[in-house]
Amino acid sequence: MRVVFAGTPEFARVALQRLHEAGFTVPLVLTQPDRPAGRGLKLQPSPVKQYAVAHGIPVAQPRSLRLEGKFPEDAAAARAALLEARPEVMVVAAYGLILPPWVLELPPRGCLNIHGSLLPRWRGAAPIQRAIEAGDERTGITIMQMDSGLDTGDMLLVEPVAIAPEDSSATLHDKLAALGGRLIVEALELAACGGLVRTPQPAEGVTYAHKIDKAEAAIDWRADAAVIERRLRAFDPFPGAATTLDGEPLKCWRGAVATGQGAPGEILAADAAGIEVACGRGSLRLTELQRPGGKRLPARSFLQGLPLVPGRVLGDRAD
Repeated sequence: MRVVFAGTPEFARVALQRLHEAGFTVPLVLTQPDRPAGRGLKLQPSPVKQYAVAHGIPVAQPRSLRLEGKFPEDAAAARAALLEARPEVMVVAAYGLILPPWVLELPPRGCLNIHGSLLPRWRGAAPIQRAIEAGDERTGITIMQMDSGLDTGDMLLVEPVAIAPEDSSATLHDKLAALGGRLIVEALELAACGGLVRTPQPAEGVTYAHKIDKAEAAIDWRADAAVIERRLRAFDPFPGAATTLDGEPLKCWRGAVATGQGAPGEILAADAAGIEVACGRGSLRLTELQRPGGKRLPARSFLQGLPLVPGRVLGDRAD
């Protein structure tokens, strides 16, 4: 089966590798244009492009696929490349561009999406982060037949994954990326023998996983300690939950819910076990922190470089 692949980040690279290693013919890869990254802001290829180039797979990087959009020449070139590739199916994983109708209709078997949630829960851009933030006990992978809606297509394969109490977006991402790679191979093997069954998504239980905004990183110590703890894990590694200490930014990566009481943001204790901070309900014992330009450190090491005492206040209320 000839499979065109469209994806950009590490989540997608894992799926591309599984397809390639399973022996599917991949005549073309679509991925986002190179982006500035690192200290020098040099242009960096996406993880998907890096894999494709390393294995001799042709790559196209259109800025848009809309033939009548802002970059019609990019879309026209991509269309020519897709027609030349003659795909039977397109596999899409965290690509980052909207697929217009002409793309969805081009492969005879359509476009299959690897989505990191149990649809219809958490349609949209950030399903992994939102599942952790909401306190969901499980999530999973849905292989979906794409249509013109936002993650509204029929489900083809679904497999759940438990969200562990210690899971961050980074660790859950890796679990789901591996599962997505396995399931898309299974889906295409089933498609080849006519064994895929399409199931419409339920009308009930629809939620939307809106894109993570950097502004969400600021910790509101007036919130419930359990809510803040989940946000720490949901925003790890990006954008990283943050507070301030005497006006200096402070990243808070890990914490454990405790039962202390005090004014929101007030430091209740600071020792090798962590830095306990009062919240709107309960308290949060911060166990991994980071100062600007520094490394992520366990609380014991952090306090060696920046001793803290009870009574100091984190966040906007600090004086």
